Amino acid sequence: MISITTKSPYALSALVELCRHGDSGPVPIAELARRREIPVQFLEQLFATLRRGGILRSQRGVKGGYSFARPASEVTVLEIVELLDGPVGRGAVGVFSEAARAASSVLAQATVASVAEQEISAAGTPMYHI
Repeated sequence: MISITTKSPYALSALVELCRHGDSGPVPIAELARRREIPVQFLEQLFATLRRGGILRSQRGVKGGYSFARPASEVTVLEIVELLDGPVGRGAVGVFSEAARAASSVLAQATVASVAEQEISAAGTPMYHI
């Protein structure tokens, strides 16, 4: 079935924040957690999985933290979801299998960098209320 837990959206949110930080060096996990209002312990578990999966690298010490192991433009949302929640559509049959393929396709096209760009665009668009 199609099963995406809270792990993936939280991880994606923190990765977008990391992407927005740029290439200025590792970012402490506590800073990412604070900016995105995610419990630090929960984010530590997610980032440990993403580090083992080759998405992140960590650096210890005073100037330590997390950075991308490869460009954010190459890290797909599908990759994040499957690392944290397992394969999309596992065990799905019939119409649910089709839905899982469609969801996988959308998630595979979105990268951390593209989601960050969408977030920046949405934040910069003025809203007018009458």
